[in-house]
Amino acid sequence: MKAFLTAEWRNLVMMNFVVSEEVLKPYLPKDVELDAFEGKCYVSFVAFHFLNTKVKGIGFPFHKDFAEINLRFYVRYNDAGEIKRGVVFISELVPKPMIAWVAKLLYKEKYAYAPIKSKVEQTNLRFLHFEWGKQWQHELKVETATSVQPITPGSKEEFIFEHYWGYTSLSSFRTGEYSVEHPRWNIYPVTNFSYTIDFQQLYGDAFAFLNEVQPDSLFVAEGSEVSVYERKIL
Repeated sequence: MKAFLTAEWRNLVMMNFVVSEEVLKPYLPKDVELDAFEGKCYVSFVAFHFLNTKVKGIGFPFHKDFAEINLRFYVRYNDAGEIKRGVVFISELVPKPMIAWVAKLLYKEKYAYAPIKSKVEQTNLRFLHFEWGKQWQHELKVETATSVQPITPGSKEEFIFEHYWGYTSLSSFRTGEYSVEHPRWNIYPVTNFSYTIDFQQLYGDAFAFLNEVQPDSLFVAEGSEVSVYERKIL
């Protein structure tokens, strides 16, 4: 099968929060169940760079390189005995209105437009800085080492990063599924991070509690080239 979309996903920051099943259940597509690590469910706030983006082999001017901000959680789907580990997106923000429109049209994902700016700097450490919102009211800063290390098998990092399917609720009785291919990622050891994010303003009252709790963890992956395949209906 030929990929619908190819790109590079780079500098993937995953800030992870433990969340109760009751918070996530309303967002579950039909026939998909929650996935957990050591008995805990997680929601991840994600900031990363989408580079060299092509749709069916075509790169569109001014729409190839951009940052994305999203909120996602982790699920499993039993496909005739094969357990597929995937993600469900609660929200995906991009700085290009056309990208949001196309993604909503073709994948029925919850994309929306928001101004986003970011930068990466490197000295003896690497510095990632994301800002977004109408008045740049949201901000995430992360400091890492400059060299990467492999993800440890069985670790929380593996659970967060190693999901290769996406699931979307198309209606109360239909679920969309698509696959993502990429090599196993390496991660940058995180030395420091800080953020100013109003989760209630971004994601509604159901996630207002994130304003009052500390993240369980924050990981940064180097990323790689990726291929995203066309959606099918389960």
